[in-house]
Amino acid sequence: MPMQANEIESMIKTALPDATVEIRDLAGDGDHYAATVISESFRGKSRVQQHQIVYAALKGQMGGVLHALALQTGVP
Repeated sequence: MPMQANEIESMIKTALPDATVEIRDLAGDGDHYAATVISESFRGKSRVQQHQIVYAALKGQMGGVLHALALQTGVP
């Protein structure tokens, strides 16, 4: 069963409470999303480290229930 956009947003916000999160369903199938995550927690971290933080927040759902996530991260 595909993940809902609000589930993805909730998981990210649980790990990064200060984050601004925007989720877009790219294909309308609940499997392919794009996310923009802006958080002060990312300051001083590389883009790879920022993405790792977001993937960790998704608790292993990437590649399983959540098939694809095009991710953009940044600081405020």
